[in-house]
Amino acid sequence: MKSCATGLAVLLACFPYAIAAPATAVAPTRSESVPTSHGPFTGTPTTTGALSNSVLASSIAPLPPNPTATTYPSDGQLHEPQPAPYTPAGGLGTNGTEPIYNVRSDFDYQSLAIALYQEWLELDLFHNGLATFSEADFTAAGLTAEDRYLIQFMAEQEVGHATVISNMLGAQAPMPCAYNYPFTTVREFVDFCQKLTRFGESSVYGFLEHLDSREAATILLQSITTEARQQIIFRQFNGLFPMPVWFEVGVPQSWAWTLMAPYISWCPANQTRLAWQNFPALWILNQPNPARVNGSAGYNETLTAGMNTLSNANLTSSQACLNTTDKSNDCGPAITQNRTIPLSWPGREVRLMWDTPGKPVGPNNSYITSSQAGSAKFVAWVTQLNVTYSPLTLQSNTSNNATNGTMQMGTTIQPNVETFAGDPAINGTMFIAITDADPVLTPFNLSMINPHVVAGPALYQAG
Repeated sequence: MKSCATGLAVLLACFPYAIAAPATAVAPTRSESVPTSHGPFTGTPTTTGALSNSVLASSIAPLPPNPTATTYPSDGQLHEPQPAPYTPAGGLGTNGTEPIYNVRSDFDYQSLAIALYQEWLELDLFHNGLATFSEADFTAAGLTAEDRYLIQFMAEQEVGHATVISNMLGAQAPMPCAYNYPFTTVREFVDFCQKLTRFGESSVYGFLEHLDSREAATILLQSITTEARQQIIFRQFNGLFPMPVWFEVGVPQSWAWTLMAPYISWCPANQTRLAWQNFPALWILNQPNPARVNGSAGYNETLTAGMNTLSNANLTSSQACLNTTDKSNDCGPAITQNRTIPLSWPGREVRLMWDTPGKPVGPNNSYITSSQAGSAKFVAWVTQLNVTYSPLTLQSNTSNNATNGTMQMGTTIQPNVETFAGDPAINGTMFIAITDADPVLTPFNLSMINPHVVAGPALYQAG
């Protein structure tokens, strides 16, 4: 692997399809083999904490809008000379400069690195699911040989994604790791995949517009649109309505790293480390379960915190919606499903439990959960174009056990909010977090919420 620079040969190495190449010059995929072992990390970490340098402030202070942000007249007329026929003035990277597909800043490198961690995980995950479960297991879940091949093809897509991001990062690009998955059934595997691809897609939306390298942003956009298709397919496999929102949500990198890290057990020596934060874990105790006829009726039916993937291990035949005689609430694989009983609704009480900071997580247990926030006061609902807050009611009881130690508990009410009239904002697979404040934020500056996060995020299966 080579670092990017100018020149035809190096440009092809950095991004093999940047220009047309002869048919014999087929660009290779990244060749590192994926570890075959799975399970939790059992050793002693040699390094702990996120990658860090000198820190200039405790948080990034909010600033007023740029004074020129509203000066363009927006009247449909041309206001500057055209640089070429049929070409309006303006735009970034439109002046004819030869594009170089590399990273330009620490922000770029760390953002693409977390995306690569995600691609390696997905590559292993799809292969692992196919290897773990038999043809009979998939058939019992309503999935055919063609469906299994589609999952195999998605793994092949991840080879391409991992290759192109590795080429843009250079020689120190993260390598594949070993992973620890909680699922034991096909249904749980499929739900794990649809939730993993949700935050993989959303994290790229969260940083894409902030990259210094517009060229790298272009390639990531082309890969993440494929990830979006994967997320829809896993929703269809899960018997969920494929696209229940008008806008897809974007989240900060630290949110994705918090959700991803618990499933990475160990990585190779000298693995590139990340600078992003790991927040304390958040459980949704009454997470809507799409494997149920009445999805909102379950309690403690998730496999882990964070992703809150469904567990169908203890569902009776009358409770399970797969192959149910109640066809209005069937959840078998389908192009689309519109279930009569909703998974959630405005006014629903949501019961939460969250961890305290200071727990080891992630590769080699070498990252430590942390929070800069004060006391827990709100639940942030991050979905589509909205960041909505609901009051958090703290419970006097706490949970104490040998595995997780002391954890706080609380409840909140699912808000009734629309993106635009006729579009319920809280729908699909979306994000919640416990916060100490309710700052007004938009999709473009959502990372400003990080200093206020007490715990989370968690994926809420709203629909």
